Amino acid sequence: MRLYALTFLSFTVAAPLPAAAEGFAQISDEKTFVSLVDGRKLTRFGIQLDVTDDGQIKGRAFGRNVTGAWDWRSGYFCRNIYWGDYEIGDNCQAVQVKDRTLRFISDQGTGDYADLRLQ
Repeated sequence: MRLYALTFLSFTVAAPLPAAAEGFAQISDEKTFVSLVDGRKLTRFGIQLDVTDDGQIKGRAFGRNVTGAWDWRSGYFCRNIYWGDYEIGDNCQAVQVKDRTLRFISDQGTGDYADLRLQ
């Protein structure tokens, strides 16, 4: 269970990114990103997170608190989060949107991805 939780919390899932990105549109600026997440929760089975416009990340995942911070750098969502006392670490991620789903792609868009729903 712990490995499963850490996989999602790192905003990465072992899934290769298809070339066409399945109809997802790239978010390239902070203003657009904030307009999507402001006042909403990012959810997935066992995960509920708030990503606030003042650079905070907070919520719960698999029974533990999640805390952290984020900023927008050169077109990427860069975050450092903790799951309980465990530091997940820093990662800058490409963000894409399709309907009510945000896709976070690790390692500046070259790594694995996780889809989180906007609620």
